Formats: sequence, C-alpha cells, structure tokens
Amino acid sequence: MEKHVLLRDLDVPNIREIAVYQANDGYAAWRKAIGSLEVAGMKPDEVMGVVKDAGLRGRGGAGFPAGLKWSFLPKDMFPKYVVVNGDESEAGTFKDHQLVENNPHQVIEGVALCSYAVQAGTAYIYLRGEFYEPAKALQKAIDEAYAAGLLGKNIFGTSYSLDIHIHLGAGAYICGEETALLESLEGKLGQPRLRPPFPAVQGLYAKPTVINNIETLANVPPIVLYGAKWYRQFGTEKSPGTKIFCVSGRVNKPGNFELPLGQYTIRDLIEMAGGTIDGRPVKGILPAGSSAPILPASVLDTKLDYESVAAAGSILGSASFVILDDTVDIVWAARKMVRFFKHESCGKCTPCREGTFWALRVYDKIVSGHGTQRDIDMLVDVANGMANKCFCLLGEFSTSPVLSTIKHFRPEYEQFIREHHDGKSGIYQDELIRDHAISVLSEAPTGKSH
Repeated sequence: MEKHVLLRDLDVPNIREIAVYQANDGYAAWRKAIGSLEVAGMKPDEVMGVVKDAGLRGRGGAGFPAGLKWSFLPKDMFPKYVVVNGDESEAGTFKDHQLVENNPHQVIEGVALCSYAVQAGTAYIYLRGEFYEPAKALQKAIDEAYAAGLLGKNIFGTSYSLDIHIHLGAGAYICGEETALLESLEGKLGQPRLRPPFPAVQGLYAKPTVINNIETLANVPPIVLYGAKWYRQFGTEKSPGTKIFCVSGRVNKPGNFELPLGQYTIRDLIEMAGGTIDGRPVKGILPAGSSAPILPASVLDTKLDYESVAAAGSILGSASFVILDDTVDIVWAARKMVRFFKHESCGKCTPCREGTFWALRVYDKIVSGHGTQRDIDMLVDVANGMANKCFCLLGEFSTSPVLSTIKHFRPEYEQFIREHHDGKSGIYQDELIRDHAISVLSEAPTGKSH
C-alpha cells in the first residue's frame, strides 16, 4: 500500500495551489522553524538535528545522510548557498518532474528549511532544460510564496531573508554530477571538478554550498513538522522513510510509486505497475536506470532498500526501475546504454572519452553482423580498463551495462554472434545507420566561435 509523504497530489487535488497546500499543513514546518516576532522558532542547528535524527538519506543516487551533509558546511564562512539538483537526466527517472509540477510548494518549503538550517541566504534550483512546463509551474509557486511573505526579506518579521532562483540547464547528463552542475550554474562548461576541495567548503562561487536532490528536500517539511520519530515509522533502521520508485520498460502501467523502504520487493513493484506486458517472464531489471548493474530475474524477491539491492549486486540509486522481459534483446539493450554514455561523456578524462568510444565500436561490430566470440572478452577488457580510472562517476557507470549484462547473460551474447555473424549485415543495420547520421549531425561544426 502506498504512503504519500511526497506524492501528495495523488491524495489532495490541486495541492499545487498555495491556498490548498497551506490548508493541508503547507508551510507549517517553515513557520515552526523560522518563528516570528511573537513566537520563537527553532535554531538552525535544531532543524539540522531533526533531519539527522530522522535518518533521511539523499534520494539522488548516493544515499548519503542529508543532515550529516549539511553539517559539513563551516559555521563562520559567508555567504553560503543551497543548490538543488533537479537535472534528473538518468534514464528511466521521472520522479522529480512530478514533484516540481504537481507539488511544487513542498519542494520550495524543503529548500527553504535546508537554507535556514545552514544559514544560506540564496538557493538555486537547477532543472534540466527540457523541464520547461515544470519550470513554469515551479516559478508560479515561487512567485506565490514571495507574495505571501514566505520568501524574501525579513521573513515573518525575523532577521532571516531568503531568495530562491530557478536555473534551466541545457540537457547535459553530466550536469547531474554535482560539481559539473556547479560549473554549469556559474556559466562555464559543464564538466566535473577535481575534489578536494569539496562543495561544502568551496562550492558555488567558491563558497560553502549544500547540494541536494529535489526528492531529498521534499522530505524535509514533514520531518520538521512531525518529528524524526514519525518519519522513522516508515522504512527500515538503515533506510528510513518512503521512496519514490519510477517504473518503466515492459510493464503495463509505468509510473511513480511511493513506498516505505524495505517493506516491498521488486516483484511487488512490478505487480503495482500492472505486471509485464502480455504476462511475459521478466528477464532483467535495471534498478537505477542505465547507471546500475542489471539484475537477473532470480532476484525478484529482493527488498526495496539501499542495503538489499546492494547485496543483490546492484544499486538502488534514484530507484528508476526499467523492467526488461524475455522479448528484449540484451545485446541491443546494452549497446543502447553504452551509446547513451558515449554521447553524454563530457570528454574531460581519457578513460571515459576513449573507453565509451571503443566500447560502442565493438558493440556496433557485433550488431552489424561482424562480431566474433573474442569481442565479448574485448568488451570486458575495455570496461575493466576504465574501472576506477575515470574523473567522475559517469565513466564508472558506463561500464555497468557491459560488465553486468555479460556477467548475467553471456550465453545471449554468444548466441547473438553465432546467429548473426554473416559478414554482411546485422539485424540492427538500419538503426546503426540512423544513429551514425544523428551522431554526425550533432557533432558537426556550427560555425560559431567559443
């Protein structure tokens, strides 16, 4: 059974409107935290403490404790910034889209509470460029919050002031990496930074910065309002609270499902999504889009929490589940994912830039009908040559489709090569031609100076 702590638009019609949101405890946590001239609020450290006690873990992928991350900011360095990662470019992830468009005030309230806790006076919400409609909905909600005196100068008559701005990116996957996001936000090329120094010390404009995912911060208002004990009634000891699971692929009813962590299995999640199309058997599961190692159908009874998915051999990450049934060609699917990473590589480091290029070349050789059994080992060698050598996690993630599909489905690779090794053409020849044309057009000189 779903528990809607975040996807409240499913329970409360028009909660995107500020009057409806406030009628349903909206901004009550904000008023509780910041106080007013008449009523004392919470100290910033108290807000941070309740988030720590709740055990809220980052929902963007890494699962790092949010309150602990906030505490890394130096107390005596100003200005400080809060940057919200709404780039949401992982394949199969669409949870933040729903939050921003249908429950924007809870996102804003979460951003405000985080900003108050770390004493930041400015927050930036970084959204992917394709989020044009959600960005409009979020800006409308921000304008409403300003008009209601919930944002701006001397909020509720106190000495605390906060401004929130929206920044639209340009659709680059790499800008989901937090330091590349900072570079993009500063108007530079979106490429990751060398760490240390870490953003908590030198982040946006070289000032202390907290970077959190949209879903993470949307959890904060109910935590502050109802307390850490209330929040911990959901989930497990190590993975408290609820999580939004995005389900897509070969299912009848793709969508977002908010569930307590650790109380349901992958099999349960697929059933909630209407089961597989035509009831076909599940072949593989991508628990966190293209970035996560694929899992075989034998792990369908794995619990949906960070520790259980890791024990099964993958990562929960952003919980963007892509379900593959027995009609999906694993070699084709792996090539698709490798092509995605090759296209999205920023090119800063050699292992990622060259590794993704050569991995795609080998896959193209296989699917065009010229592959040999030795090419399977070549793919493994290329991926192993990249592992633990890339500048950021994009390069590391790009090895997952290769290594995990070969680990679990090597016989399919061998069969594919045997059946399609005709030396003339492959079953995906038209797709190869189209992809090559798109690649040439996207990389063609524009005639502009940079």
